[in-house]
Amino acid sequence: MGGTKKSPGLDEPHYHGHRDRLRSRFRESGSDALADYELLELILFRALPRRDVKPLAKALIAKFGSFAEVVSAPPARIAEVDGAGEAVITELKLIEAATRHFARDKVRERPVLSSWNSVLEYCRAAMAFADKEQFRILFLDKRNQLITDEVQQTGTVDHTPVYPREIVKRALELSATAVILVHNHPSGDPTPSRADIQMTKAIIDVARPLGIEIHDHIIVGKDGHTSLKGMRLI
Repeated sequence: MGGTKKSPGLDEPHYHGHRDRLRSRFRESGSDALADYELLELILFRALPRRDVKPLAKALIAKFGSFAEVVSAPPARIAEVDGAGEAVITELKLIEAATRHFARDKVRERPVLSSWNSVLEYCRAAMAFADKEQFRILFLDKRNQLITDEVQQTGTVDHTPVYPREIVKRALELSATAVILVHNHPSGDPTPSRADIQMTKAIIDVARPLGIEIHDHIIVGKDGHTSLKGMRLI
């Protein structure tokens, strides 16, 4: 009767302790010491400073499957999870943007062909968990350094229209002498289809007479990646 009624969701002293312990584990042992939902909690602390975010973190992992898939999920789908409002979406998209920028800057530091793992990391960060197919092009100069990368097309869950002459036209505009083609398979399986192989060969046929080399076509998915050149398909 004489006490002050607390608003629902406000931090209790024991929950302050949970946050402090989680932060300490991260500082002392790094992200490998944390489960995906715990790493997500650390991000959600900032978005929801006065709520127990563990249930929300677990709900997001349950819906999307992993930390990477949560961060990469479309905002509209994140918002379907109870408690995931604009503040939560903004924090998650900031993490996604930081990951992409970090991976892209590593690619830009040195010739692409001598830093192939960085290229693959960037491609996966940019596209592996997207819910629609995207066709991305990495344009390279004569030293095989990245000029820029662009998403040429975004399609449906299993198809992206690709126009070989538009790719070559853009390469000429940028004075690119080589390109790397990249697209994602939202199904998760990066195995190239017959259409993927045929489309790549069509681009090579248009590009080669103009002195533009197609170094590779990489397909990424949440289950890994494949290289058409590595598979000797081109």
